[in-house]
Amino acid sequence: MTATTADARPPELRLPKRRGVELSLLIGAVLISVYGYAAVGLARNNAVPPDVAGYGAGLGLLALLAHLAVRLRAPYADPLLLPIAVLLNGLGLVLIYRLDLETPRDQAAATQLVWSTLGVAFFIAVVVLLRDHRLLQRYAYLSVATALVLMIVPIFFPAVNGAKIWIRVGGFSFQPGEFAKILLAVFFAAYLAANRNALAYAGRTVWKLQLPTGRVLGPIVAIWLLSVGVLVLERDLGTSLLFFGLFVIMLYVATGRTGWIAVGLLLAAAGAFVVGSLEPHVHSRVQDWLDPYASISAGQGPSQLAQSLFAFAAGGMLGTGLGLGHSILIGFAAKSDFILATAGEELGLAGLTAIFLLYTLLVARGYRAGLALRDPFGRLLSIGLASILALQVFVIAGGVMGLIPLTGMAMPFLAQGGSSVVTNWIIVALLIRVSAEARAPHPGQVETGVIGPIVEEDPPDLGRRHGAGR
Repeated sequence: MTATTADARPPELRLPKRRGVELSLLIGAVLISVYGYAAVGLARNNAVPPDVAGYGAGLGLLALLAHLAVRLRAPYADPLLLPIAVLLNGLGLVLIYRLDLETPRDQAAATQLVWSTLGVAFFIAVVVLLRDHRLLQRYAYLSVATALVLMIVPIFFPAVNGAKIWIRVGGFSFQPGEFAKILLAVFFAAYLAANRNALAYAGRTVWKLQLPTGRVLGPIVAIWLLSVGVLVLERDLGTSLLFFGLFVIMLYVATGRTGWIAVGLLLAAAGAFVVGSLEPHVHSRVQDWLDPYASISAGQGPSQLAQSLFAFAAGGMLGTGLGLGHSILIGFAAKSDFILATAGEELGLAGLTAIFLLYTLLVARGYRAGLALRDPFGRLLSIGLASILALQVFVIAGGVMGLIPLTGMAMPFLAQGGSSVVTNWIIVALLIRVSAEARAPHPGQVETGVIGPIVEEDPPDLGRRHGAGR
């Protein structure tokens, strides 16, 4: 008997992997970075830098290794995440090299390239070794304990530029708070995912906002308060604001209550007012924000913020050209906190907009991967990690442009800072892993040939069994 058409199985749904698109974009990212490197040499010395081929080969090799790791271990990952990270990292190396030409005794590009290589190595390790992002849910309390230790240790080391956020041993230094933010995101995601049902039950009502019961909300609030308290002691206002924003965003995503956004903004404003009034280091930055030209009127010359505003103004629409600006007048923080001013001056409003669009696209793809996931932990983790990048860009860009008081943080991938670039590569690796799970075909899709509605499913052996929901 011949099988009828109705009895035949429907064709399998073949979802595109887009690895060829990723490779093409990576080639473009590397070429753009190499062009910028050559443009700086032509502008400063009327000659292409002799090591431009080595720079291009090194960056291209890192991009290729990262691409191979994604192709082999996460074939369905979002094809835009890795090229955007490579392009931003490459532009950061170009800007740091450009500023190195103004400071012969303080060379940072070579060191930043070493840290970038280490960051890509961590990226490859996460993509290859972490086969399922839900495994991180098992280590919720270990993650938060490690994060608190990393934040407490710098208190016992000398302050650097008014903040105790560095650990210096000999010639080696790193900022442990950069790694703590990933660990806290893991803890917040695991705890909120495990207790999302309990969070739906209302406790007391405060100002028309129904709060969850103290038994459920208490532990996570205690961890958040302890984290922010430690950072305040270290005078690290930027990371404190980052952790606060991360806490509010993830709580809002877990509960779906918009009132948390309003409460978060009110508490952030109140906390900033108190700290800005009582802490001298923060108060001076607030005063500089209120009147960035006060030092000029006092005959002391322009402040760092004033020089940054001058750089943005000089850039105009199309910029002065790579290597032809004067943002080095900002001073010692030109390569770190204020590197965006160099981009604004030499690339202009057009180039600055392109950089912001790259960040926007990176964050948006992270949100998209999270919203497409079936498990609550992965959804919260992806949104939390993407929010870390978004908050960093907002806080740093707002500070150097005079929109908000300046805080000491590093622009993701662009600014000088080994701890920052390694952490950002780990964040991108986790987003790659999450997006691969979100875009991969599921058994129901392969059998029916259609993509069904997304339903929440909890891994039976994760979360509560290992203590994340207790």
